Amino acid sequence: MNDVATILERPATSSVEHFDVLIVGAGISGIGGAYHLTTQCPGTQYVILESQDSFGGTWWTHRYPGIRSDSDLHTFGYRFKPWTSAPIATAEEILSYMGDVIKENDIARHIRYHHKVLTAEWSSTDNLWTLEAIRTDTNQTVRFTTNFLYMCQGYYRHDQGYTPEWPDMDKFKGQIVHPQTWPEDLDVTGKRVVVIGSGATAATLVPAIAGKCAHVTMLQRSPTWFNTGRNAIELAEELRKLQIDEIWIHEIVRRKILHDQAAFVKRTFEEPDSVKQDLLKAVRAYLGEDYDVDTHFTPSYRPWRQRIAFIPNGDLFQGIRDGKASVVTDQIERFTETGIQLRSGDHLDADIIVTATGFHLSVMGDIAFTVDGKALAWSDTVTYRGMMFTGVPNLVWVFGYFRASWTLRADLVGDFVCRLLNHMKQTGARRVVPTLRPEDKDMAILSWIDTENFNPGYVMRGLHLLPKRGDKREWQHTQDYWAEKDEFPKIDLSDAAFQYG
Repeated sequence: MNDVATILERPATSSVEHFDVLIVGAGISGIGGAYHLTTQCPGTQYVILESQDSFGGTWWTHRYPGIRSDSDLHTFGYRFKPWTSAPIATAEEILSYMGDVIKENDIARHIRYHHKVLTAEWSSTDNLWTLEAIRTDTNQTVRFTTNFLYMCQGYYRHDQGYTPEWPDMDKFKGQIVHPQTWPEDLDVTGKRVVVIGSGATAATLVPAIAGKCAHVTMLQRSPTWFNTGRNAIELAEELRKLQIDEIWIHEIVRRKILHDQAAFVKRTFEEPDSVKQDLLKAVRAYLGEDYDVDTHFTPSYRPWRQRIAFIPNGDLFQGIRDGKASVVTDQIERFTETGIQLRSGDHLDADIIVTATGFHLSVMGDIAFTVDGKALAWSDTVTYRGMMFTGVPNLVWVFGYFRASWTLRADLVGDFVCRLLNHMKQTGARRVVPTLRPEDKDMAILSWIDTENFNPGYVMRGLHLLPKRGDKREWQHTQDYWAEKDEFPKIDLSDAAFQYG
């Protein structure tokens, strides 16, 4: 039983509700999935269970200053809903955009907020999933059954970020904060702030507070690759001058961005040194030739082995250039009463320390799954294209892209789910289980992702929890949108990889 269930005192369970499809999560994936069900599977009875008190996922739970997308909204936005503003958007703008999708497609009536799913049990006798959830607002236990489970809950824990344990953290007299649980009443005015980390969160947070606090220091163990540019798309601006319809602009700009991204990713493999120099040239353009770019902004790994964050208008570098922010590349020896003692011997004075050190990977929302009474360990399964899993019936998980916008894959998976549901309806099938075929019996079984190709910290820490992959394209999450956009619509639903019943 999930730990949450044992802690809470649970009243008697209410009557069971049934739905054709149950979506877990009302974030960017869940709302997109609801749209696809509404438009491609009319008449489908579905519900969205969301543990928070509003839609939005990341864009609702994260409240730290300056929170914004690190992907352009022309591709992070849905393909069916034009994005008409600056490509790098604030959380507030993204929530407004999602709210429009919900309103325009009458999705709100399908969402149940404050519903935290604890368990999911599959019965082959009934061909049904039974889910138990706790109402976080009333402490009531509720149950649902569904023919098909559509997992759109994301890939990390929303309620707790990842913070390493450093020596003597308890001795620090100031405040230690994780961006994921940023206190609404935290005032940085006039304070000395140290932000530990060098990823997209740190690069967003530092310029957002640089003009308010006394000084902010980004303390990093090692550098990260960043890309810079205007927070605008020239092609979109030009098309608007010509009064082209926004639907056309959205599609044209998406295709242009995706074309350019594909070329860039290809270059990172074929011409890594050239790409490095291009990225560093942009940094030096802000910081000048005298700044130690080699130490602070030149990673040891090739570009795109970890995600590259986009810095709109170079705001992070502007803060450093203007003296409002600084970067220290060093390792933490221990915390002190007044800050952080570094291994180099230097000391960073601080009133507030922000641990922008990542998050905890959450596989399937940390829900306790069973299949026909047997506890399900996802690491014992093999993934079908990163969205279905051997031995697990009637379930699809949305896991987006690392090198392209998450939502691109959410849309592709949404199309697949609807095509699969319509196929099952037409053929009378009540369940579908991904199964390794005879020709796959000697296939090499590998970890979820090739860590030589992509190795962010949260994946490395949680790799043992993730499903396995095979060495054939259909048995892995390829991370290749530019191929999958053509492959997904051609998936043969009568292939032996799909066992129907």
